[in-house]
Amino acid sequence: MSLKPHLRASVAAAKTQLTEGRDKLKRRHAAGAPGVQLCHALTDLVDAVVRELYEAALAELDGAAASALRESLTLVAHGGYGRRDLAPYSDIDLMLLYAPEAARPVAQFAERLTRDLYDSGLSLGHSVRTPNDACELALKDATIGTSLMESRHLAGSESLFTRFTRRYQQRLRRRGHKQMQAALKARAEERVQFGDTIYLLEPNIKRSPGGLRDLHLLRWTGYARYGVGDPEGLHLRGYLTQEDVRAIRKSHEFLLRLRNEMHFHAGKAHDVLDRAEQLRVSEALAYAGDEALLPVEKFMKDYFQATTNISQVTNHFVQGAQPGHRLRAWLAPLVGHQVQGGDYLAGPLEITATRRGKEKLAADLTEALRLADLANLYDKRIAYSACQVIRKAAPSYPEGVSSESARHFLSLLAQPARLGEMLRTLHDLRVLERVIPEYAHARCLLQFNEYHRYTVDEHCIRAVERCVELKNDPGALGEVYRSIKQKRVLHLALLIHDLGKGHVGDHSDVGLQFAIETARRLRLPPAETELLKFLVHKHLNMSHLAFRRDTSDEQLIVKFAVEVGSPEALKMLFALTAADFAAVGPGVWNRWKGEVLAELYRRTMQHLAGDGGAGAIDQALDERRRAVRAQLRTEDDLAWFNIEIDSLPSEYLRATPPQQVAAELKELRNLPGGAAIARGRYLAESHTVEYTISTRESIAPGIFHRLTGALSSQGLEILSAQINTLAEGLVLDRFGVADPDYAAAPPQSRIDAVCEQLVESLRAADGQRPSFRRTWSMRADAPRSVLPTQVRTDNNTSDRYTIIDVFAADRAGLLYRVTRALYELGLSVALAKIATHLDQVLDVFYVTDQHGHKITDDARLQAIESRLLEEINQHERQETSRASAY
Repeated sequence: MSLKPHLRASVAAAKTQLTEGRDKLKRRHAAGAPGVQLCHALTDLVDAVVRELYEAALAELDGAAASALRESLTLVAHGGYGRRDLAPYSDIDLMLLYAPEAARPVAQFAERLTRDLYDSGLSLGHSVRTPNDACELALKDATIGTSLMESRHLAGSESLFTRFTRRYQQRLRRRGHKQMQAALKARAEERVQFGDTIYLLEPNIKRSPGGLRDLHLLRWTGYARYGVGDPEGLHLRGYLTQEDVRAIRKSHEFLLRLRNEMHFHAGKAHDVLDRAEQLRVSEALAYAGDEALLPVEKFMKDYFQATTNISQVTNHFVQGAQPGHRLRAWLAPLVGHQVQGGDYLAGPLEITATRRGKEKLAADLTEALRLADLANLYDKRIAYSACQVIRKAAPSYPEGVSSESARHFLSLLAQPARLGEMLRTLHDLRVLERVIPEYAHARCLLQFNEYHRYTVDEHCIRAVERCVELKNDPGALGEVYRSIKQKRVLHLALLIHDLGKGHVGDHSDVGLQFAIETARRLRLPPAETELLKFLVHKHLNMSHLAFRRDTSDEQLIVKFAVEVGSPEALKMLFALTAADFAAVGPGVWNRWKGEVLAELYRRTMQHLAGDGGAGAIDQALDERRRAVRAQLRTEDDLAWFNIEIDSLPSEYLRATPPQQVAAELKELRNLPGGAAIARGRYLAESHTVEYTISTRESIAPGIFHRLTGALSSQGLEILSAQINTLAEGLVLDRFGVADPDYAAAPPQSRIDAVCEQLVESLRAADGQRPSFRRTWSMRADAPRSVLPTQVRTDNNTSDRYTIIDVFAADRAGLLYRVTRALYELGLSVALAKIATHLDQVLDVFYVTDQHGHKITDDARLQAIESRLLEEINQHERQETSRASAY
């Protein structure tokens, strides 16, 4: 290895020592060395380098100056370096403590030492302080205070280090509560920045909830509250159970080994476990898949289990360390009133257990469910002390669900008050899986090939939480939710609707079997059992129809109404579908989706409730046509307008205000031959932009794929497409898009530029392909969906059209490639529904042949599927090659 000639011999030697030491440790890691062991070995390596550079810097001073500094200076490791948790490329936190009288020589020495440490290849966080300054800053700044709690002497005056630690501990004892609250506040702010839940799709293994920082928080809290931060020490003093310590130790080891792997591979500090890294790490750590779970899913299940353990132990410990916890327990008999025969006390904020109640909680699942039911009924949280009893006892509760347990659980599900909180508490305490055993498998289970942001268990509980929030919703959803009589069936269906994931087979079919078992276990009446089975088995049907099929097709609505069977089942399915969407992740549910679902709900309800069915819908469309004609009554050539109004597609009529329809028809009436007009408008309620293009079929061949290419080339995400071909060859196409370049409304200049590009695309020579903008995220190692590419044709749903469903990994220009292929296959697209979930697209096209007929020939259907698969796969290869070169 060649070294820079200007480096001092001591620095050059340190650099070599550090490089060779890291390489040796990397080999030990690859051979399977435990994470804790490797971090300690790395800390020893850095200790040796730092001490040698410290001594070398002192040695270059004259004898008297070096002697004076040795007595008035000490080098302190703190933070992660202080607790010997160094990862391969972590920053090392160092503090030079000095006696006030040595300020001048220390400044020069510190400059030399820090420069040498940087030159040796260490990432450094450093400070130079007197003991008094360090103590004062620690009590003012939570970050400094928590870091200095774990200080370790490295070199220099041991007596100065002892004076500092003694002074810091004295001040901490006096202000420990304030220091603890500051640490908790800082951690809460960090959690907001790095995610609000353990179950993040791409977590930061250090800073996201349940990560290493939560373990640090436990240590800081223990140190500030009890004077000891080590988990084993806290156990010896009775603040942590042996089970807590074992869970922490195992999870800590898992995260440290994972972090070492990520640092060594990156060659730098790297703590974000993104999807590409999840795939790589699961392979590097030799995870094996099976029929039900991919290797990456098994790895992430272990990751989430580790972070869940850390989060739960830390949260329980922090709750118990709060001074107010003991005060509330002491005051409970004075301010609370007895309930359930004196087993519990209901206070102003929480419900707690008496001694007799705790004895019952320690012995019986029924009692834990009874307490959750009471807490929900009284709208109060469960006291920490009662939770601790359940937490310790839950693993030894007898198997099975008694009739009394089932009664309390169903009673809990019937009341929205604190239902989400109670279910989350029961899951945290390992009680929920005693009632619904399938939750044990679903715990921490990530479906890598889905667009959900959360694990299966977290998503299901969030779905219940989103559903009960509908009780205060002022819109149609809230009205429907409040009118549902058997809410316990709806809440139960949401709680178990996705538990079939991670098993062999379609998760809805597996879920049906779980629903049957759950109904039997909870002793549901036959009618409620049938409803639960329907909701779980068919929980995707309403969203499938609303966003992947043409709901203007009355035949489809009639079939759906027959399948649902009753108004009450439709109400529940409507609320369940909305809650399921809302629980996928932030921003997934929006007003536009709500309106689409509500329209499907209203039209289906017209059939189920006997409100006129198809006749009422036809009447509504006729009324809309009359409203459009009223807007045009003063126009010339009313006969032309009447022909065009009669040819308007029903979906366009329902979704467009009469005055807008009239304006667009007038624009088409005055459109010169060979011309095109594009307009865009921002829709604030859905945070989308709607682009409308008016032209004639004769302007250019393949209008649809040209327009999709123009939009994609501008970096826009196409959410929906409505292709309207009217009488006399007039075209009125509409696209709903998201513009990722703007957090709010795009400026008018951006909308104008896109409109210009749309018009230009129709004037371009046939065969001229657009170029698609590359972004920073389009890199060679970006994770792609692990779902196989699929093309399916459906000739059963619609009487007029063949439906083509395309499932594929999202790539720039993919939609253009598919729609161009449809054009080249001689197919006419009447309707398109576009959806993108993370990196997975699900596009639906209603097509006919050039004569307006369905494609019924099996050989041609097979040829269409094969051609589209070939185009998609070729596009994937080309984009991967471009990304590698990018």
